[in-house]
Amino acid sequence: MENTQNSKYAATMAIVMGTLAMLVSFMAWSSIAPLAKVFMLHFGMTPGTGAQKMLVAVPVLLGSIMRIPMGILSDRLGGKKVFLALMIFILIPLAIIPHVHSYAAMLWVGLLLGMAGTSFAVAISYVSVWFPKEKQGLVLGITGMGNIGNAVSALILPSLIGANQDIQKAYTFLIILLVIFIILFAVLTREMPTDKNKTIGQALSVAKEADTWYLSLFYMLTFGSFMAFGNLIPTLIGAGNVLGFKIANTDARVLVVAGLWAAAFSAIATLVRPLGGVLADHVLPKKMLVIAFAGIFVSVLIMAFGTKSFAALMTGILILAVFAGIGNGVVFKMVPYVSKSNTGAVTGFVGAIGGLGGFIYPFVVAAIGNLKISFLVLAAFAVVCAIVLYLVFFRGGDTVVENARD
Repeated sequence: MENTQNSKYAATMAIVMGTLAMLVSFMAWSSIAPLAKVFMLHFGMTPGTGAQKMLVAVPVLLGSIMRIPMGILSDRLGGKKVFLALMIFILIPLAIIPHVHSYAAMLWVGLLLGMAGTSFAVAISYVSVWFPKEKQGLVLGITGMGNIGNAVSALILPSLIGANQDIQKAYTFLIILLVIFIILFAVLTREMPTDKNKTIGQALSVAKEADTWYLSLFYMLTFGSFMAFGNLIPTLIGAGNVLGFKIANTDARVLVVAGLWAAAFSAIATLVRPLGGVLADHVLPKKMLVIAFAGIFVSVLIMAFGTKSFAALMTGILILAVFAGIGNGVVFKMVPYVSKSNTGAVTGFVGAIGGLGGFIYPFVVAAIGNLKISFLVLAAFAVVCAIVLYLVFFRGGDTVVENARD
């Protein structure tokens, strides 16, 4: 009885603290986007340019690529140890950012800050081992709600810096919050069971599984669009009339309004993520992905043909949030079934490719220079994912998505 109680306690604390620690880490990871205009003015540069998109995208790059080794480390060494080490590391760029006075230096610090994004792979690896397979959709959906850290940053940070735009206040707040959760995580959680005999080669073997790459492609669409638009919304609105409208108010007010829209987008996508996981527990995941891809396609078309209407464009963006969030939950319901002993490694691969989608798309927007065409490119990518889904999982007979419901 005592062992059962201990196991329930460990599982409960794993999902609670894993989700909350990821939320705080994501707040740090996405902290630059809602304040990007302030940084650009601080560096004497023009807001809303390609340079600002680069500044916002750089943390996404490292946070995506490093998910692979961090997921593997979590599987081998234990999620608690790796998560604690990661959060302590994140304190370094948070402490440096308020003292950076050049754009070039900020890019390097932003790259370091990107490590906070690897918290996703660590959290999924750590939490998943405590729960049976029939609950994986719900559990991983709940854990994925740590993504809401994007929304919290967008909502809180622009108001926190005030009219005088004091960056120091925002990053002091993040440091204090992170230190609190480092202590709580260390005290309240237990280390997960690990296989000490597992080699790096065995962990990397998931790259040979075709399903790893199929799920990565799908996640590049769902999570990539989540990350891309969560970061692009403040940049586009903060730039003034980029979307064909103007907010007639002070710069500080523009930041707050942009932050509210970005927060709404991120919050919706995050809150419906568990719904996607739960539905995939009861409905074939491949059928749920059809719905998700169709919803993303329609929402992007609304955006593409509504670029001159703020109401139409934001309606499309919020619909995108719903279906991207559902898609995220469905994809990660399927992840543990690719390689049950290497969940962290699969999570790292899928999360890395998905995150790269969030890194690449803002540059697609900047390179094309036309929002309508940029959105149509995303719609075309949704069609590509739907075709692959049909050929591989419907017509081709790949069963990993069926197994994910067993």
